[in-house]
Amino acid sequence: MKYTCTIPCFDLEQTALSGQCFRMMPGNEPGLWNVISRGKFLSVRQENTSFTFECSEDTLSGWHSYFDLSADYQAMIDSIDPEDTYLAAAAQAGKGIRILRQDPWEMIITFVISQQKTIPAIRSLVEALCRGYGTPLSAVSEFSPSLTESGPLPFAFPTPEQLCRASLDDLLALKLGYRAKYIHRLCRDAASGNLDLDHLNVLDYREAMEYLTGFYGIGKKVANCICLFGLHHIEAFPVDTWIQKILMEHYFDKEKYLTIPKSQLFDHIIQDGFGSYEGYAGVMQQYIFHYERNVLGANK
Repeated sequence: MKYTCTIPCFDLEQTALSGQCFRMMPGNEPGLWNVISRGKFLSVRQENTSFTFECSEDTLSGWHSYFDLSADYQAMIDSIDPEDTYLAAAAQAGKGIRILRQDPWEMIITFVISQQKTIPAIRSLVEALCRGYGTPLSAVSEFSPSLTESGPLPFAFPTPEQLCRASLDDLLALKLGYRAKYIHRLCRDAASGNLDLDHLNVLDYREAMEYLTGFYGIGKKVANCICLFGLHHIEAFPVDTWIQKILMEHYFDKEKYLTIPKSQLFDHIIQDGFGSYEGYAGVMQQYIFHYERNVLGANK
C-alpha cells in the first residue's frame, strides 16, 4: 500500500546520514529511500514536507513509531537558549533529523562494530553480517523490484541465535578485528539470556547504562549510543571525537573546569551546556554532530 502525509521537521537524507542508522539507503530515484528494520522493509519518498510510505498495511504504524513521528521536534528546537548561537544554528541546519526507534539488539552489535570505524565501513560490516546470518526478506520484491540493484540487501539483521552460528574465526574473517571477540561473547550472552533484551527494554536511562556497561565490549560511549538509538532514551548524550571537539571548542570554560578530573570533564560540560534540555539532550547532540560533520566539515 501507499500512504502519503505531511510531516514537519523531518528530512530522510539528514536522518540517514546522521550516524545513527546503517540500513537506510538511497533508492534509484531522487528523494527515495529504502529501509530495513526489525525484519521489515520500507520504501519511502520525500518531496519537501510530503512523504509517501510504501509498505504492507500492517507495518505502517510501526514505521511511524520507527521515525518518531508523534514527537514535536519543533518544540524542542524552540526551547533552545537564543544565547547559544552555535546550538541554534546547528538545530536550524539539522532540523530534519529525528531519533529513530531501532532494534536494541541490532544497535548493540552495530555500535560495537562502530568503534574506530568510518560510516561506510560500519555499513559494509553490518550488511556482511546480515547476508551471512540473517533471514532473507522474501516480501521485499512485492514493494520494490529495484531493491536488489540499488538499495540495502534484502536480509533481516540476524538474531542472537543466528549470529551464534558464527565462530570467532568467522567473525575475524569479516575483518571485524578486536571487535570480533566482543560480538562473539555478546551473541552468546544474549542467546543464553545472560544479556536479557526484554529486561533491557524496561529499564530507564541510568539503569540501562549501568546494565549495558556490565557486558564485555560495551563501554560508556557505545552504551549511550544503544540507549539513544535503540532504547529511545533521548536524554542520552554519546561522546565521540567529534562531540569532544565541539564541547571543547564551544562549551569549555578553562577557569570553571580547572579542578575537574579529566575523566569527569565532559559529563560536567554536558550538564552545564545541555542540562536545560532535560529529557531530550540527545536530540541536541544529533544537531551539533550533524552540523560539525556534514555542514561545517563539508565546507572546510
